Formats: sequence, C-alpha cells, structure tokens
Amino acid sequence: MSKFTSITQTTELNNGIQMPWLGFGVFKTKEGEEVEQAVADALEAGYRSIDTAAIYGNEEGVGNAIAASGLKREELFVTTKVWNSNQGFESTLKAFEESRRKLKLDVIDLYLVHWPVAGKYKDTYRALEKLYKEGHVRAIGVSNFLIPHLDDLLGNCEVVPAVNQVEFQPYLTQPELQSYCKERGIQLEAWSPLLQGNLDVPLLQEIGQAHGKSAAQVILRWDLQCGVVTIPKSVTKSRIIENADIFDFELTAEEVEKINGLNVGRRFGSDPMNFNF
Repeated sequence: MSKFTSITQTTELNNGIQMPWLGFGVFKTKEGEEVEQAVADALEAGYRSIDTAAIYGNEEGVGNAIAASGLKREELFVTTKVWNSNQGFESTLKAFEESRRKLKLDVIDLYLVHWPVAGKYKDTYRALEKLYKEGHVRAIGVSNFLIPHLDDLLGNCEVVPAVNQVEFQPYLTQPELQSYCKERGIQLEAWSPLLQGNLDVPLLQEIGQAHGKSAAQVILRWDLQCGVVTIPKSVTKSRIIENADIFDFELTAEEVEKINGLNVGRRFGSDPMNFNF
C-alpha cells in the first residue's frame, strides 16, 4: 500500500468525487478563535479536508478560517452533518441552509446524517438526496450507521451513500461493517481515530519506535493502509503537523495484522444501536 505518499492524495467516491484520505476534524473545538486558529494551522500544514457538524457549534469559525485562508474553493473538501433534533425531511433542508450560511459556502462537499435516529433517518436522507440532485452538495452519506441501518436505508434510497463515518480505531475495527461498505462502494471514514488520547498501547509504541514515529502516527497510517479515510482532531499546532506526517513510512502487512489483532469491539463513543440523544 505504498500508494500513500502525500497528504494531497484522494480516494474516489462512488459518484466520482475525489475526497482526501487525510482530513482534519474539529469535534469539541471551541467556536471563535480556537477553531479558527486550528483550521488555519491545519490548512497551513497541508490538510485540504475539514470535517465539522452542526452540533459542534463551530461551523461559523470553520467558515471564517476557510475564507481567510486565501485557498481556492475547489482546493478544499468540507464536510458537515445534520444533527438529530433537526432530522426529518423539511427540517433537514432548513438545517442545511443554516450550515451553509455559517460556513459561507454555496456548495458543501459532503453532507452526512449524523446518527441513525429511528423513524427519522430515511426522511432525512431523502432530503440529502434532494440537495444532492439540486447540486447543493457534491456527495451525501451517513455517520454511525451499522449494517442493520444501512440495509434499511439501501432498501429505500435512490442514491447509495458515498461515505459512512463511524468510530474506527484499533480496539474497534468492525470488520463486518468494513466488508459490507466495501462491497457496496461506500467509503468508510474513521472518527475519533486516536483512541481519544489513550495512546499508551505497548504494541503501537513498539511499532512506532521501529519507524521513528509516534503511536498516533502509526494509527493514522494504519487507517489509510486499511482503506479508511481518517480525520484526527487537535488544537495544538505541533500535533496537527505531526498527525499529517504519515506519508514517509509504511507499515508492513504483519504490523497491520498485529494492529488489527487489538480489536476487542471496545467503543469510546456511543453505540449506534443504543443511543438516546
């Protein structure tokens, strides 16, 4: 998998749109100066994909940083998501307008259904299909959808989701979901890839030492070699730069397998089959 040699590299989504393999997440990054600085630092470090969501409360700051960057719109890939309380057909269309206004963007690159809210997500996705067909979004997808949700959605939708963004990390590799998405042309994307900071894992430290890399860099490289788009977050400039420095080494097939072997089905986030928000 030595094909991963540059931060500018992209994966082709099922509708032909190019999405960067490595993106920058802004979950829990405070609106205002904090998020604006973090996004500015990420763009300066070479990231071209920014992932936010309505519920993060920082779309405006992301929009400000993008506007201030001087980068051409077509150089950037911006993702946002519709929150659970706004799910439903009309309310999703309204929420989209609000996100677009805050981000100061006419077109969003990727718009996701944030969680599979029972009784709502199909109508929500129908709204995404409308936005997609009208050209307001370049690609649509879902987040936190497991196989039962995808089965249900695929039986009812016209546009196959381009992306499924889920918790994916060494303790939670969801191999069945990986295979399911791959077979259907849905790109898997990892949120919270860095074990929410719980990086003191001997195997990851050991592999990192062998390559002169940190445990975080090992995980992010592993994501890519598993064919999973990844969006680490940080507000620390040195960490933002470090997380992007994963294109000058390659894990061996054996190392990838060893990391896969850490999987114990352990979640740090909520369970999509059982959440109440």
